[in-house]
Amino acid sequence: MGRVNIWVKRSFIVVASLMVVIGALMLAGTLFIHGHYHRDEQIEDMIVGIRAVYAISIIVLLLPIIGLYGVCKEKRWVIIVFTVGIILCSLFVLYSGINVLVVRPMVVQNITAYYTNMQPIRNATDVDLKILHETQIQLECCGVQQGYQEWGSDIPESCLCVDNSTSSCVAAPKNSSLFKTTDTVMIYEESCLPSIVYNIDVSVNIAVGSSAGLILLWTLSCMLSVVVLCQLKPKKDTPTVAYSREAKTGNYAVLTEPAELP
Repeated sequence: MGRVNIWVKRSFIVVASLMVVIGALMLAGTLFIHGHYHRDEQIEDMIVGIRAVYAISIIVLLLPIIGLYGVCKEKRWVIIVFTVGIILCSLFVLYSGINVLVVRPMVVQNITAYYTNMQPIRNATDVDLKILHETQIQLECCGVQQGYQEWGSDIPESCLCVDNSTSSCVAAPKNSSLFKTTDTVMIYEESCLPSIVYNIDVSVNIAVGSSAGLILLWTLSCMLSVVVLCQLKPKKDTPTVAYSREAKTGNYAVLTEPAELP
């Protein structure tokens, strides 16, 4: 059995340790999201995705731990399990990233159609109005496409500007339901649909970029594990040839005379 180069081993330990940290952060983030939406009414629609992220986070956390054990103990079968697992995970993440890029236009189109169908807002259902109010609060916007004008004089409180808002605000019309005193009431100026599309694009770009970075890190760890496997490959024992001063040419004689026939 060969010996692993110390610098190769240290490089693998650094890369695998970074993978452990990333896996732990992914698991912690999944736990936080699950706890945050635990009592939300839409948790049933999200539970399948949350469970999938749980599984991915656990796998991302366990595989580098397995690889660290195999390299530190120099066990070939453990390193092989790690390498195969990393290759499969990389292929899965690559497929998922490509799939996300392919379906992004359809997602944007469906979301746009859904919010556009809410117009005119006065004819929207209670469920749609609830979703729109939550969207206005979270994205700091008002209306779907035309801004606060879509609400007419019945502008809801979800359009009110909050302190230190990052969105631009304007004074509410004096004939609106919010204008009850002489003080100026500020509401969000931007409509919600452009913000929704922008947030979808940002989320997709972050997801694809994170997947690409993870794949590169996994590829590096896979290359290092292959190097370790090559160095642990059993080597054939070659007998050592030693020179001895006692071996002299005079100790040997060559028969030059032919043997006599009987």
